[in-house]
Amino acid sequence: MEYQNSQPVAGPAAGQHVAGLAAGQPGPDALVSPTDGLSAPAGTGRTVIAETAVAKVAGIAARSVPGVYSLGSGPSRALGAIRDAVGNADHAAGVRVEVGETQVAVDIDLVAVYGTPLQTLADQVRAVVYAAVGELVGLEVIEVNIEINDVYVPGPAKPAASAEARPVREAIQ
Repeated sequence: MEYQNSQPVAGPAAGQHVAGLAAGQPGPDALVSPTDGLSAPAGTGRTVIAETAVAKVAGIAARSVPGVYSLGSGPSRALGAIRDAVGNADHAAGVRVEVGETQVAVDIDLVAVYGTPLQTLADQVRAVVYAAVGELVGLEVIEVNIEINDVYVPGPAKPAASAEARPVREAIQ
């Protein structure tokens, strides 16, 4: 479902003068366009925010938390690796949202980095997603459910190959 702002806010009718514009000051219910300096009444028209847009905002916010290795379950991470290889990242992978008229619920599947306290990580991701979706999308976040599917354990560090580390062979005479 998409969020639609269908309630128009009272503003001047088309063709009416907004107080203060003659003096170069926009009225309290006018927005100034950054491109041409002209004002448009606030709240006229409709805003539609798709679930994919909300999911991307939540996904980008969740990935920004230290300790999050990746988002999604095993199969979706494999598909994401293929997308990354061809340069087409899916920022909404591992994120599902349900968007209502004024509220949104977010579900996130993630993989944590080994050594990160999982409950603390979940709390940090939840706080960042609440803030980002509330600020950037303008909807009330009613819940952020987090499922930690796996823990990423990095492999052992590979030693650097150097010329001195190689055994010296004796010359055959």
